[in-house]
Amino acid sequence: MTIRNLDILFHPSSIVVVGGSDRADSLGKRVLDNILDGGFEGDVIAVNPHRVTRPGVSWHATLEGVEHLPDLAVVVSPADLVPGVIGALGMGGCKVAVVISAGLEDAPEREAILAAAAPHGLRLIGPNCLGVLLPHAKLNASFAPRQATAGSLAFVSQSGALVTAMLDWAAERKVGFSGVVSVGDMADADLGDMIDVFAADPTTRAIVLYVEGITDAAKFMSAARAASRIKPVVAIKAGRSATASGAAFSHTRALAGAYDVCSAAFRRAGIVQVESLSELFDAAAMLERYAPHCGERLAIVSNGGGAGVLAADAALAVGARLPTLPVEIITTLDGALPKGWSRANPIDVVGDARPDRFGAATTAALSSAAFDAVLVIHCPTAVATGVEMARAVIAAAKGSQKPVIACWMGSENARAVRALFDVAGIPVFDTLDDAVRGYGYLLAASRGRAELLRMPTEVTVAETDRIRAREIIGRARAEGRTVLDAAEVKAVLSAYGIPVAAARLARSVATVAEACAAISPPYAVKLVSPQLPHKSDVGGVTLGLPDAAAAVAAAEAMAQRVAREHPGATITGFEVEQMIVWPTAREAVIGLIDDATFGPVLLFGSGGKSVEVVADRALQLPPLDDALAGAMIDSTRIGRLMASYRDVPAANRAAVIQALNGLSALALDLPDIAELDINPLLVDASGVIAVDGRIALSGEARESRAVIRPAPMHWAADLVTRSGVRLHVRPVLPTDEAALGAFFAHVSPDDLRFRFLSGLRVVGHDRLAAMCQIDYRRTMNFLAFVPDGTLVATAMLAADADLARAELAVSVRHDFKNMGVSWTLVQHVLRYAESEGIASVESVESAENRAALALEHEAGFETVREESSGTEVIVRRTLTPVTGP
Repeated sequence: MTIRNLDILFHPSSIVVVGGSDRADSLGKRVLDNILDGGFEGDVIAVNPHRVTRPGVSWHATLEGVEHLPDLAVVVSPADLVPGVIGALGMGGCKVAVVISAGLEDAPEREAILAAAAPHGLRLIGPNCLGVLLPHAKLNASFAPRQATAGSLAFVSQSGALVTAMLDWAAERKVGFSGVVSVGDMADADLGDMIDVFAADPTTRAIVLYVEGITDAAKFMSAARAASRIKPVVAIKAGRSATASGAAFSHTRALAGAYDVCSAAFRRAGIVQVESLSELFDAAAMLERYAPHCGERLAIVSNGGGAGVLAADAALAVGARLPTLPVEIITTLDGALPKGWSRANPIDVVGDARPDRFGAATTAALSSAAFDAVLVIHCPTAVATGVEMARAVIAAAKGSQKPVIACWMGSENARAVRALFDVAGIPVFDTLDDAVRGYGYLLAASRGRAELLRMPTEVTVAETDRIRAREIIGRARAEGRTVLDAAEVKAVLSAYGIPVAAARLARSVATVAEACAAISPPYAVKLVSPQLPHKSDVGGVTLGLPDAAAAVAAAEAMAQRVAREHPGATITGFEVEQMIVWPTAREAVIGLIDDATFGPVLLFGSGGKSVEVVADRALQLPPLDDALAGAMIDSTRIGRLMASYRDVPAANRAAVIQALNGLSALALDLPDIAELDINPLLVDASGVIAVDGRIALSGEARESRAVIRPAPMHWAADLVTRSGVRLHVRPVLPTDEAALGAFFAHVSPDDLRFRFLSGLRVVGHDRLAAMCQIDYRRTMNFLAFVPDGTLVATAMLAADADLARAELAVSVRHDFKNMGVSWTLVQHVLRYAESEGIASVESVESAENRAALALEHEAGFETVREESSGTEVIVRRTLTPVTGP
């Protein structure tokens, strides 16, 4: 289950507190106090063997004595009683239980409460949590020390202490909440569930998370990616620490720490990550007040020239741009500001500025199409108080839709100034850095949403030989090995289009000369030992050997050194390579690890012997496309070194992108690979070549653990309609936006109205991107092509988070209607939905769309509701889940 029943939190009509008490200093009393003090308007029931006498509370000694149990319960019973309480609540029809009780950390205890809840569909929040606060429902079912006011910020935390800190901060800043949920140990409802709940809540403008650990990464990513498209999600991750380890099998494992992997996942999900509590509060203040659809063009207004310059420098660091002042603003402000004003951006209104100058400059900047936001900085002077200046800025900002950020430096009248800005809904900061960083959160949220809606470039990847790679892994498994030998590593890499250096494996010193005969000198000889994966550290690499005799001598020296210094190590052989001499090559590293939480993770960075010292790397989750691979490259120092400089030609960036895409495909196709390392990957103007590599397998064969599902291309099919039209049907790809745009240009106006239930005439980028950039765990869009490649129909299926229902929408080109295309496509969609375990498929149709309604009724859909206006009809088909395509 995911969000099923959790919406009850937003509109409970009554509540039962199991363990509610009158006893002073008891947790049960504190929870009852908060519920009553919060003004909850429904019935409140306390269940406790000891009588509870409280105005507004009815008491029962046992749950069995409650005639009709409410949908919502709060449990503060002793830990050993909780499984029995949960079972009784479930049998009584309760839908959600907030388990505040602690002492249920061990797996058997958690399993006991889950087993008690599962047969009844009872959802659990907690255990070991602070509770929940839903101000719009006037519900404070927690033991928090203060109430929350109603607003638009949702806060979900794995730490109860962080909840109290957030409530204290919000009370001081006049920030209100749509909900505050302490999820505790997350035996059932987890972060992904709560993101889904608040993403669907119309009162929530922004979601803030405190994350310690993620239980279901795939669900978390799906929920966050869906939410970030419509509202900002901000997170702080606990547990940042150094993870580099010299004992790691691969450099990739040593470089990719758990915190860094989580950060990469957050970026891929469009989450704005912050690093400290103060940043979390500042981000919450910004995103609760302003929608994250803000541009990068910033105007700065200041009465201190130095402060303006410092703010400009800081703004550039967060990705802002400072456009020059348009002529019309200069002309306007020439009449309002003294002769010495800056006549540039930042707008320096001069140190003796009075409120009218601040007001004029703020008004001019907000009214100009050249700027997307305005930062106003006040440095204290004796000319006018900060309160007077604040009132002028607030008056100038009134009615503007653009973000205004205030920075009031100095402590004079700070409380009064903050109160004024809080009432006006303008975030105010004490320092330049905090103010600019606040604007940066807006930009980050906007970029995250844009990234999820971008039109990606093609995926450039060489032809792959999956069968050969799987055979190599199967052979190693059959022999009981979890480490591939050098020849096998290169065979797997080449199967995915990654160029490798020509090499031969000599099983002993005696066969080194024979291996040399198969390739051209000069040679490199490398030790192959499962116990010594970092060959250069033990003298296991010798380069530039001119002939076979020198290669044999190098192998003999390695064998002697290993016998002397590492007597427990086994020598599998010696890899003899043709020496690669690329004078202008850059040394990169690319790799793959299997993260315990997020599954396969890709790495790109600076390679060579100093790879872990330099620690120049970027992480990303598969699948990649060219844009994502390019962004990995561009975020590293070696990526910048790939450009031309002095007499060094530019490296072949496209070849690196192709190698990264090949690695991404490998990660998805071969889930048995636990670690993969290519170091160095030489890169120069001619291309790339893998000089050295390692691959380690998981302990046992397994299914893919990728948390972002790639397009399920096994659901592509060649179909024939009842009228004989041949169709190739396949899942949509992110690169199909142009084809979909051209398709909708050939859909009739009436069919567009039926499809979008509006007067839409042109299907724009945002809608097209949402149809192409889909989460295949929840959504499918099948495209149907005729043999000449023309797209003639689409069928989009969007499921809710728990797959209880999915909504279907079908469109067909006007010149392919009445040919059975819709029928054939709908049947394919229904087979897919059954395989995904979707319980029912619904379609919302215009009552005028008689053809669609007739088709759906023929396909087994039944009318379940007609709108009172008679304009829309909802039809539904209940499915029997099956497995496989």
